[in-house]
Amino acid sequence: MIVISDATPIISLLKINRLDLLEKLFGSVRIPKGVFAELTENQRFQEEAKIVEDSVFIQVVEEIDDSYVSLLRRSTGLDLGESEAIFLSDNGKADLLLMDEARGREVAVRMGIRVMGTIGILALAYEDSLLSSEEIKSAIEVLRDSGRHISDRLYEQLLALLPREGL
Repeated sequence: MIVISDATPIISLLKINRLDLLEKLFGSVRIPKGVFAELTENQRFQEEAKIVEDSVFIQVVEEIDDSYVSLLRRSTGLDLGESEAIFLSDNGKADLLLMDEARGREVAVRMGIRVMGTIGILALAYEDSLLSSEEIKSAIEVLRDSGRHISDRLYEQLLALLPREGL
């Protein structure tokens, strides 16, 4: 399975100390060079950058069509990482694109790309018995407390998957 990721799902999983879920669920994840830069160049997040750099299951893809990405950015208003991730997904015949941003997801879906966000990753991890219902609830609280936007609709969909006694 070819899985491409934008920065936000990786950042969210780093915040809950569960970046390992990507490897357990997908084996390896490819990220474009722009996403790698976004994840590793901010001096305030050196510890997180080191985790990303040391994660052997994250593969950085350098070969990006800059003209394609530039056109996508200008026509959609997406940022560099989102545009590169969509390019890789579209041209690399990806099975799945990991992305949280609504506009990027909308563009990707219109292009016929299958998209999953952080909530979908957590739900899949729960289904594969990698996370308990309590771990899911805790993860959502951490993400919300750290400023990650999780819509009430998505949160309710996730909660519907979990057993009532765990909540």
